[in-house]
Amino acid sequence: MDTGTWSTLPDAERDQWVYLPGQVLGPLRMDMHREEVVATLAVHEFATQSDGRIEGWDFVHFATEDIPLIKAAVECYFHDNGELAYVLVDGRFGPQVTCEGIRLIGRVPSQLAQEMEDYATEHDTGLQFSYGGDCFCDGFQLEIGAQRADDHAVSWALFFIAGEDPSLPRDAAPAAIWHRW
Repeated sequence: MDTGTWSTLPDAERDQWVYLPGQVLGPLRMDMHREEVVATLAVHEFATQSDGRIEGWDFVHFATEDIPLIKAAVECYFHDNGELAYVLVDGRFGPQVTCEGIRLIGRVPSQLAQEMEDYATEHDTGLQFSYGGDCFCDGFQLEIGAQRADDHAVSWALFFIAGEDPSLPRDAAPAAIWHRW
């Protein structure tokens, strides 16, 4: 049996990014265009793994040397005008992203959910639930999901800019985002 099929990078081996909702995600600004994103991630040693169009979206998948060729660490989806719309950070190979002191990526989903609930209680914000039942705090402008990693699950996250109705960005996201493995 191939035990490396579902491997996961330890936190210590991941790039460390900070997320400011709707503004900055690590080295990325949420108002960047495709060329800027590719150049910025190249400086941070992320190579373009693939790019193209899927389901009406332009996309670029990024990986580092340590990541198997079939798995992107970061996926960026762009509007027709080239503006960044969504950034998906993989739970097994993506950078660790911290928002308000909460580590979001590669976490056991129940532990992350408890931290989100604690934050929401302490800061008097609401909680939202993803289609898969994972919770995240109002105002974080992200959606959490879980994917298989060996015999357990780890968290991944989708980052976006929310307008007046935060459900719109989620509902408009490319369908491929919701099918993580």
